[in-house]
Amino acid sequence: MKNGCQVAESLRILFIGDIVGRPGRRAIREILPRICKEHQPDFVIANGENAAGGLGITPDVAGKLLNSEIDVLTSGNHVWNKKEIYGYLNTNPRLIRPANYPGDPPGCGYGVFHTKSGIPVGIINLEGRIFMKNLECPFRTAKKIIRELKKEAKSIIIDFHAEATSEKQALGWFLDGEISALIGTHTHVPTADERILPNGTAYITDVGMTGSIDSVIGFQHEIVLERLLSQLPATFKVAKRNVHMQAVLVDINVSTGQAVSIARVEGKLSG
Repeated sequence: MKNGCQVAESLRILFIGDIVGRPGRRAIREILPRICKEHQPDFVIANGENAAGGLGITPDVAGKLLNSEIDVLTSGNHVWNKKEIYGYLNTNPRLIRPANYPGDPPGCGYGVFHTKSGIPVGIINLEGRIFMKNLECPFRTAKKIIRELKKEAKSIIIDFHAEATSEKQALGWFLDGEISALIGTHTHVPTADERILPNGTAYITDVGMTGSIDSVIGFQHEIVLERLLSQLPATFKVAKRNVHMQAVLVDINVSTGQAVSIARVEGKLSG
């Protein structure tokens, strides 16, 4: 493993980048079993907010993803695009939405889940505010939830769904030593800055996506270019060629909750 070595009493988390449309779902069906067989994760998390048509997620899509090797789905600002998901969020805690929305939105933004061997894993979903919505402070929200989750779990993973790399890095430093890993999502472009911060938190600015890399963040580049050049409305379509699954593996010391290693992993559809 990169940035360290696996030790006894460890917990291995596989975190999968944003699943984009039908090609992304196919990658989960065909690539994920191979990755799981090779790396033997104890728990699998995936961001699913773009899994239905490239924007949003439906109950049917969420259910099928959660019937695969995926244990928990996180999301982000697009989780609200399909209105039919609202009721599902209230009834299925394995799909979580960003915790820092104001008021009392559907669903929950965090939870404690368990591996097959019974190890508790705390998961928090947060959304950034720079270049995005004016939500509650993700920094203060994280601190409050972490205190609650630590009553049940030493290992805590945050999906920070944010646009600005600076905001993601700042939250990583802010929470270093208090969580096991902060994984950035939303931009669909994997970054090469995976590392263990000084106090034991695994960090990467963006894990990437699960979809076509011959695209603009998962959508057909021809349509995106047309819209950018003409400044006229155009309906984006999910790209289908050269589909990859981008993810990270994080090994955590169960006794301390500190990360031991973090490494990017990637698989490709054969056809």
